[in-house]
Amino acid sequence: MADYLQRELAALIQHEVRDPRVGMVSITGVDVSRDLAHARVYFTVMGSDSSDEAGESAAALNKAAGFLRSQLSRDSNMRSVPQLRFYFDSSVGRGRELEALIRRAADADRKLGLRDDDSGETP
Repeated sequence: MADYLQRELAALIQHEVRDPRVGMVSITGVDVSRDLAHARVYFTVMGSDSSDEAGESAAALNKAAGFLRSQLSRDSNMRSVPQLRFYFDSSVGRGRELEALIRRAADADRKLGLRDDDSGETP
């Protein structure tokens, strides 16, 4: 169910939502409650690494949740469509930060002669 919602919501947001505040959104995951009544939809926005930066997109998506839910019910054979709630997924931005830290540490090691190359082996 979660995978289906993720695919369908990504397509609907791309093709049907006209609110310019949404921006370039990617749906990164969906968690559906056991009773299928609620779904937490996680998204990222190109160029946004924090929930503060993505606040307008989150507001626009949550405002469009009813529309998206009605589109899902129209296009699927699900008995009931869960209530949708959108949350910014900060893990992608955090991953970029960690990658940059690792890269800086590796560069520092190379400058100090602790590493020969990118293989991570010490001399």
